[in-house]
This record gives sequence, structure tokens and C-alpha cells, in this order.
Amino acid sequence: MARKKSDLPTDAELAVLRVLWRLGPSTVRDVHDALETHEPIGYTTILKIMQIMADKGLVRRDESNRAHVYEPVPSEAQTQRRLLRDLARRAFDGSPGKLALRALADDKASKEDLAEIRRLLDQLEEGDAS
Repeated sequence: MARKKSDLPTDAELAVLRVLWRLGPSTVRDVHDALETHEPIGYTTILKIMQIMADKGLVRRDESNRAHVYEPVPSEAQTQRRLLRDLARRAFDGSPGKLALRALADDKASKEDLAEIRRLLDQLEEGDAS
């Protein structure tokens, strides 16, 4: 079965997006230097990934200077929502509740995370009650 072309970021593209979200608009060299600290990766590999990302609409490229500057198009929160919706659809019958329950059952959540989850649940219940 042929896979359809996804507009979701690959793992490599997500790594680039994380750098761009952290640093802001950056050159390929900036992104390469940030990623190179974690594991060796070629400059031309990062360049190609970022060119593909521009074609997919994941980054915007400013070509007004000699060194092109890239910035992310989707925000980190938008990307996380899209990835979670895709995971919920594919692995949890489209149920965000099943996804959340599995995540909480498998990983120990910190007290801070649990407090944030409680606040979110309270907000959701208040919104449903209105």
C-alpha cells in the first residue's frame, strides 16, 4: 500500500523546527551548529532538509541576504496539536481521551503536570457547562 505524502514534519524536520522555535529566524549554518552539538550531521543534509521544509510550507525563507534566513511557519503549539491529532486518529480510534489516558498510565507525571492537567480539565468542564 502506497503511503500518501504527509504535510506533517518528519523527525528530522521536527528537530529543525525545534531549533527555529528556540532561536528564532536562523540561517542553515545556525541550525546546523545547534544540531551538530547533539550528533554529527552534514551541513548539506541540513540545507536539503530545510529546502524540503520550505517546499512543504513548514518554513519561510528570506532570500534578501546572501545567507538565507529561515523561520518556522507553524507555531510549536500548532505543530504539537497536528501531531497529536494524527496520533490519536491512527493509534487511538480518533480519541484524544484514550491517548491522554495511555500517556498518563505509561509515564509518571510530575505534580506540576498533574496540577496543569487538573486546571485544563476544570476549564473544559466549565466550558461544557455554559
